[in-house]
Amino acid sequence: MFISPAYAQAGGGLGGGGFEALLPLVLIFVVFYFLLIRPQQKKAKQHREMLAAIRRGDKIVTNGGILGTVTKVVDENELMVEIAEGIRVRVQRGMVAGVRSKTEPVKDAGKPVDTAAAGQPESAVSKLKNFLGGKGK
Repeated sequence: MFISPAYAQAGGGLGGGGFEALLPLVLIFVVFYFLLIRPQQKKAKQHREMLAAIRRGDKIVTNGGILGTVTKVVDENELMVEIAEGIRVRVQRGMVAGVRSKTEPVKDAGKPVDTAAAGQPESAVSKLKNFLGGKGK
């Protein structure tokens, strides 16, 4: 009586296929890949390369915040780190958060390195010695 019959609305709807429905999901995945996944993979690769390049004499920071100097590379997974004078601890290589300063590879063990000729800045002690005319200790 007062209720009108409901007819199927076949002509008024979008006749889109499955691809148009999946397009927003694909775009969201692409955005997540370039903003989240790819940068994290790059950072993990840099961390692995940094860990592989650690050698004796490097100053490191552990994940626990302990600063120290690598005194010995025990094996591929373990380092001997001096955290204070005469105090050495063994640290897993994977627990190194960062390298604060790298040591230079040994070029000639018998020859002293001339920092001015190598293009490196002079230390404060050598500048003071040059200022005093070589009289400083």
